[in-house]
Amino acid sequence: MTDNLARFDPFAGLDALRREFLDNGLLGTLRGKVPATDVYTEGDTGLVVEVHLPKFAEEDISVTVDKGALAIQAERHEREEDKSRKYVVRESSSSFYRSIALPDHADVQKIAADYEDGVLKVTVPLAEITAPTKIQISSGDSAT
Repeated sequence: MTDNLARFDPFAGLDALRREFLDNGLLGTLRGKVPATDVYTEGDTGLVVEVHLPKFAEEDISVTVDKGALAIQAERHEREEDKSRKYVVRESSSSFYRSIALPDHADVQKIAADYEDGVLKVTVPLAEITAPTKIQISSGDSAT
């Protein structure tokens, strides 16, 4: 009788389900289509954000700063008409949005953006942080 008993594992199918959903399913197909975004610092002088947007034109991209955050948006629409095929109009669109919190000492007035070969590079200069000033503490005793 003990030969027929099997230990019940409630999580046995979860790994297969995770692999099916994440790797082969919806998220697996989106993984290669989300533009890569790199955020790094250039020493203590600047913050750099690079976004790879290879199929977007410069006029499809906007960079804004609002409430201490850098917002990068890209949106493109394509419309193709072909009367020789069974479909008349083929439309597609792509969009991208990323918001990055800026440090308090970011100089938002001097932010620069450059778009070349499908890569948007936004440079955020950082103001020099002043060192704290040490205050001398005097004792409450007054010599008379």
